[in-house]
Amino acid sequence: MAASGKPVLEPQIQVTPELAAEHGLTAEEYARVRETLGRDPSFTELGIFSVMWSEHCSYKSSKVHLRRLPTRGPQVLQGPGENAGVVDVGDGWCAAFKIESHNHPSFVEPFQGAATGVGGILRDIFTMGARPLAVLDSLRFGPLAGDTDGSARNRRIFDGVVRGIAHYGNCFGVPTIGGEIHFEPCYTPNPLVNVLALGIARKDELYFARARGEGNPVIYAGAKTGRDGIHGASLLASAEFAEESQQKRPNVQVGDPFMEKLLLEACLEAMQTGGVAGIQDMGAAGLTCSTCEMASRGGTGIEIELDRVPQRETGMSSYEIMLSESQERMLLVAERGREAEILGVFRKWGLDAVEIGRVTGDGMLRVRHHSAVVAEIPAHPLAEEGPVYQRPLAPPDHAVPEAETLVEFAGEAVDLTQNFRLLLSAPAIASKRWVFEQYDNMVQTNTLRAPGAGDAAVVRVKGTSRALALATDCNSRWCQLDPRAGAVAAVAEAARNVACSGARPVAATNCLNFGSPEKPEVMWQFSETIDGLSEACRALGVPITGGNVSFYNETLGRSIYPTPVVGVLGVLEDASRALGMAFQEHDDIILLLHGQGRGAAQACGEDLRREFSSSEYARTIHGIVAGTPPAVDLEAERCLIDFLVAAAGAGLLHSAHDISDGGLAVAVAESCFAAGALSAHIRLEEFSGPAEAVLFGEWPAHAVVSVHPLQVAALDLLAAEYSVQVREIGRVARGEFRIELNGAPVIRADVNALREEWTSALERAMGL
Repeated sequence: MAASGKPVLEPQIQVTPELAAEHGLTAEEYARVRETLGRDPSFTELGIFSVMWSEHCSYKSSKVHLRRLPTRGPQVLQGPGENAGVVDVGDGWCAAFKIESHNHPSFVEPFQGAATGVGGILRDIFTMGARPLAVLDSLRFGPLAGDTDGSARNRRIFDGVVRGIAHYGNCFGVPTIGGEIHFEPCYTPNPLVNVLALGIARKDELYFARARGEGNPVIYAGAKTGRDGIHGASLLASAEFAEESQQKRPNVQVGDPFMEKLLLEACLEAMQTGGVAGIQDMGAAGLTCSTCEMASRGGTGIEIELDRVPQRETGMSSYEIMLSESQERMLLVAERGREAEILGVFRKWGLDAVEIGRVTGDGMLRVRHHSAVVAEIPAHPLAEEGPVYQRPLAPPDHAVPEAETLVEFAGEAVDLTQNFRLLLSAPAIASKRWVFEQYDNMVQTNTLRAPGAGDAAVVRVKGTSRALALATDCNSRWCQLDPRAGAVAAVAEAARNVACSGARPVAATNCLNFGSPEKPEVMWQFSETIDGLSEACRALGVPITGGNVSFYNETLGRSIYPTPVVGVLGVLEDASRALGMAFQEHDDIILLLHGQGRGAAQACGEDLRREFSSSEYARTIHGIVAGTPPAVDLEAERCLIDFLVAAAGAGLLHSAHDISDGGLAVAVAESCFAAGALSAHIRLEEFSGPAEAVLFGEWPAHAVVSVHPLQVAALDLLAAEYSVQVREIGRVARGEFRIELNGAPVIRADVNALREEWTSALERAMGL
């Protein structure tokens, strides 16, 4: 019965091709629906097909390309296809992790859009039987500074997203321990909110989203169903924003982190009884997605009765109940005869839990409402046999010749200290303290490296000597200039950051954010990105265990930059060896590491101008976004990664920080800032090329480390074993921050003044 106690009849709406088109189905797709059913669909069935065959749920434009990604490895226990990827981390433990997007909802309602993004990815983790350990967020916004309506809206969205992430994570009780934040004009109308979650479980206690056992009861647990989020998957996440779409935007879901905490504990306790045969959260497409996907994966069918579904609103139709995306809900399959035990666990935690159906052997998703069958669809075709498109590919036509926009090096006339200050204050490089201070990053007391303390976040695995490291990375500016090279660089940087923590990279997850797949240039960007990810993941031994594709990130025909966010997981055998970026001791030696690989020469001449024109320095100081990303030598990256892991394990390093945004000068400064009271005196001898390129060039396969003077010789021996070049470039100091290049001082400033400018820049941009 409905919440009012009055029966609600199935809407007698005639389904036509025009109505199907309003639901996002093309004429050809609607014809396939009729072919699959052997008849015209009911209105509820039309809604079910529209969400399951949407871009968001079926990956109809990306599936043919995603098959090229490497997904297997010696430590991979579960790859793509489940709620989260799972890898073996030793001692009988495994890690479940995945990254997903909540971009469009966060534009419509920043606080709840971001909050429910956190809630959704956490459910993906504990649905596997893993207890969530940590969250990382990878965020993109338009520029904050300025008096325009766009910059004001960017500040409002930025503030709302950060508060939403903080609210949900802090209330739920999971630490938000890392991530990244970038700002580009293309994200003004299309912010990106990508959230990664990590959990831990015993290998023999994993659970999967499969409905097995004919006659087993199907149980609904958690929050009541309302009308929030209806058509979120098919309209909000599978179409670009245009003026007319303002009227079609569905209500964004509203999350309740306290209920999710109860749901977590109840689900894990129910799993411990041994009476759970399968489980899946109700995320995108809600009850529709969870029922048909569980049935399809299990090779079974599911029959449910909607009168039994707990509802918080009156008069809900079968269409609304099936498509609702209300949060904090789970669907379980219990072992027959154990249902009372499972229901009792949820009652103990004060949660609704109701048997709403059973597993069948006929392969059908059958939905009843007031005793009438309102939907009867073959589960496997619905979940797995949706349309797949090989969409046209074509590289974009760049109208402005590259040579007209490359950086011209300024020579001795430039004030490098002043430019260095400006670079440290750029939102992409400035401290993100204002953000991460809103997050509880120490809850659960597993955090070893909190936000800002290292290149990767690090959490201990209690009960073992091990720790896990995670980093997310993507330079979307590079991906816009060259999608394949940018994707290679994203994997390399994420893996390098994990290695700088002392952990060995073992697996990856990705969140692929792009514009409309109906544009050939966007699909070309996507295909090139997949090739770059595949190449780098294979070379560095980090298979993709799952992730998310987010298309239609564009407004009024304007796409975002291609933004393939890569999250890499690493394993640290000895948690006590975890490294941070902060310099540790006065008079420690500062070394520059360079993986040798094939021994490729540093770029020079016109190639150097092209590479440098893609840097953060070129964008901030010269207003130029042009050229090509720096060439990544994956063999050199592998050498550097292996060396960093070995050196950290041997206890030879006091700190490690890779060279990325802002180059060598920024990397050294950030290690000073993280240390608090320490500075650096750097002497760069026998460095060729323009001073700007030496100081601010963003070199792949490089890192800055600090070591005790007595450990330098041992480090040199180890570096030779791993084909890593080591150059002594200075010492940890106090007071003045100083860099000399070939005998001449090029940057001199009080380190505390620099730290203050870097620390407060984001708040200044927000007008705080």
